Amino acid sequence: MVDRKQCEELDRNDPLGRFRERFLLPEGVLYLDGNSLGALPKAVPERLREVVEREWGWGLIRSWNSAHWIDLPRRVGDKIAPLIGAHPGEVVAADSTSVNLFKLLCAALEIVPGRRVILSEAGNFPTDLYVAEGVRDLLRQGHELRLVEAEGLLDAIDETVAVLMLTQVDFRTGYRHDMAALTAAAHRKGALTLWDLSHSAGAMPVDLDGSGADLAVGCGYKYLNGGPGAPAYLYVRRALQDRVRPPLSGWMGHREPFAFTAGYAPAKGIARNLCGTPPVLAMAALDAALDLWAEVDMAALRAKSVVLAELFIATVEECCAGLGITLASPREAEQRGSQVSFRHAQGYAVMQALIAAGVIGDFRAPDLIRFGFTPLYLRHIEVFDAALAVAEILREERWNRAEYLRRAVVT
Repeated sequence: MVDRKQCEELDRNDPLGRFRERFLLPEGVLYLDGNSLGALPKAVPERLREVVEREWGWGLIRSWNSAHWIDLPRRVGDKIAPLIGAHPGEVVAADSTSVNLFKLLCAALEIVPGRRVILSEAGNFPTDLYVAEGVRDLLRQGHELRLVEAEGLLDAIDETVAVLMLTQVDFRTGYRHDMAALTAAAHRKGALTLWDLSHSAGAMPVDLDGSGADLAVGCGYKYLNGGPGAPAYLYVRRALQDRVRPPLSGWMGHREPFAFTAGYAPAKGIARNLCGTPPVLAMAALDAALDLWAEVDMAALRAKSVVLAELFIATVEECCAGLGITLASPREAEQRGSQVSFRHAQGYAVMQALIAAGVIGDFRAPDLIRFGFTPLYLRHIEVFDAALAVAEILREERWNRAEYLRRAVVT
C-alpha cells in the first residue's frame, strides 16, 4: 500500500497540481463528489459580477450584441468540443441533458425510418430511460425501448434497432463502455448511436469523432464545473446535422430568428438544435469555468485519475478488510471512468457519517457509496486520508446514529 510520504511525493511532482489554486475549496473538506457537482472555479464569481453589474446593469438589452450574449451557446459548445473529440461547429450548449436527449432521440428515430427499437442498457441512468419512454409514448408509432444487461449489448444490436442509446460511464459503478466497439457494431447493422457523456466529459479523454459516434449529450455541472444546474450540451456529427429536424422548433433554432417570419425554417448546422432564449447568467458561468481546459493535457488528466482511483481502492481494501465493504466498480482501470463505488449494507448512513467527518462523496441506492476523482483539484494525500476515514468510520461503527440513518431528499 502507498503510504503518506509517497502520497506527498506524488503531490509535489503532480503536473496538474497548479490547477488546484484555480478553484475555491473549503478548508477541512476532502471533496470526492466532483462527479455530481464540480467545485467552483475562481474565475466564475468575477465573470458573473461582470455580467450582472456591467453587461446587464449598464449594457441592458444592448448586451445581446455588445457583450455577444447571443453567441454564448455556440461559443460554449466550441469550448466543450475538444474535450469530447468533436470539431468546432458540432457542439452547442443548451437546455438540460434530459431535454437535449429528447431532442436528439426524436431526431434519430426520424433519420432511421422503418425501425422501431431504442436499445439501451437496463442499468442506464434512469432519466435517460424515462425520456426514451416518453418519446415512445408521445410518438405512438410502435416504438419499443429494449433493455439488456451491459454484457448482452453487442448481441442485441440487430436490424430492428434504430438507435443505440447509452451512457459512456455508468453512474453507479463507473463501468466504462467501449464507445468505438459499440458504435461500430451499431453502424454495421444500420443503427445510429446516441451517447450520454455526463460522467465522462472532463474526467477522461473522449473521442466522438474517432469512435464514429453520431449523437451525444452531456451536462455542464459535473467535471466541467459549470455550477449547479449548469446548461447542458449536445453533439451532432457534421454529416448528420442538416438531416436533424428539431422536435422543439423554437425561434433560436430558426434560420433567421429576428426576421419574425411565419413558419419555421431550421438554421443550418448545429444551431438548429437551439430552442428558447439562452440563460445568460448560467451560460456565462459555464463559459468562464471552461477557460482553464485549454491548458489541460487530457492524457495527464487520465493518468492522474487512474492513480487516484487505484490508491483509493488499495487503501480502502487493505484498511477495511472484514468490515462489510466490497468493491462495486470494475477492478481494471481501463474499464472505469473517474469514480469508484463500494457496497455496504448501510451505505447511506456510512456516507452521512463520512460527510459529517468532512469527507464528501455520495450515495446511490440501494447500497453504493460513491467517490469521484477530479484530477484538476484533488490531491493524492486527500484520497489517502479519505480512505483512512472510511476505515475509521466502519471500524468504530460511527455510522450507526439516528441522524445518519434518517434519509434526506437528496442522497
